[in-house]
Amino acid sequence: MDYFILFEDPKIRENLLPITFTRPIAEIRIGILKICEKWERHLGVKSGILAAPHLNAKFPFENKPAWMINGSILPDANLIDRIRSLKTTESLWLGDVLIAMYCENPVKFHETVHHAKQKSSYDAPIGMLKHLWNIFQLNGDQIRSDFELLTKRRISAGCADPYTHIYREAEVFIEPGASIRASIINAENGPVYIGKNVQIMEGGLIRGPFAICEDAVLSMGAKMRGDTTIGPKCKVGGEVSNSVFQGYSNKSHDGYLGNSVIGEWCNLGANTNTSNLKNNHSNIRVWSYPKEDFMDSGLQFCGSFIGDHSKMGISSMLNSGTVIGVGANVFGEGFPKKMVPSFAWGGPTGFSTFKLKKFEETAAKAMALKGMTFSETERAVLQAVFEMTRPYRIWDKDF
Repeated sequence: MDYFILFEDPKIRENLLPITFTRPIAEIRIGILKICEKWERHLGVKSGILAAPHLNAKFPFENKPAWMINGSILPDANLIDRIRSLKTTESLWLGDVLIAMYCENPVKFHETVHHAKQKSSYDAPIGMLKHLWNIFQLNGDQIRSDFELLTKRRISAGCADPYTHIYREAEVFIEPGASIRASIINAENGPVYIGKNVQIMEGGLIRGPFAICEDAVLSMGAKMRGDTTIGPKCKVGGEVSNSVFQGYSNKSHDGYLGNSVIGEWCNLGANTNTSNLKNNHSNIRVWSYPKEDFMDSGLQFCGSFIGDHSKMGISSMLNSGTVIGVGANVFGEGFPKKMVPSFAWGGPTGFSTFKLKKFEETAAKAMALKGMTFSETERAVLQAVFEMTRPYRIWDKDF
């Protein structure tokens, strides 16, 4: 195998909105790495991604014969061995879910998938994203597997700070350039990965499994509970538990975030708090884009899901199971609705539409602050999302 393409099931993609409005499933970060990065490291070859049409320009692929692999599936050694053993005449299935097959013309893959050749079944346990909450549910196990993948046969740069205490240091891996000051790191319940040039300020409290990626910052006195991932160039403080920051987002100040998924280029203002447990301990309902209604997550603990480029004002309060789309600006006293449409502007007292030009100006400034450029490709993606989410911005509609 010298080339493979990660495809996505359109039904699963819809289940993972709003996170997948702006990225293919395979670009979701879970554990330490994005799904596509996991597959590339396991297979040792470059991948392409077959994405939704409005994402094709941002995530191009080479249209040549390739193995097509389901981008919502999380790789492991057993599955990799099984895929490597497939013949080009075989396809591999988990029930009615296609895992992998060979395709001569990837552009026409979705037209040919139902005519797959010889079908083989895969019966072993498998990790797979089917719903938004799977991202934080599976995050701890993915940190463990990615930690092994990234650190095997490597030596940690270690921590020279005499005022930092590390429990079970063998399970802590620190990349070159990381700075840690007067902190406590406890890896007794799972590994801790600290990426290149990470800055952990004074008083940081970290429990594994935990990952913080390249160039990210933990604020003074940050309290990081287990099963949490901080993506690259994020700035995070306060208390965070079992949550995933995709990257480039800020929660610099105090406030609680639990059992949540935060997209890229988001900002959670000072003292933003999320509820992740109802007072009556009943299951939490989460907005489903395919159903256009709330559905039972089956979970007692479930926080918020926030799409790319959304901002929370100071002291924002989010109910358990809140879903906020792309490019929203939420502020004001009290709890907003549990489903906030993309490009909404307002809060508990009501919303209007965030004008696209003003939004683009804000996005460009936010990206520039982290040394990134708001490209025309990025602009086109967000304009497409603005149009496809227009039906949700009917402000008298009760979500």
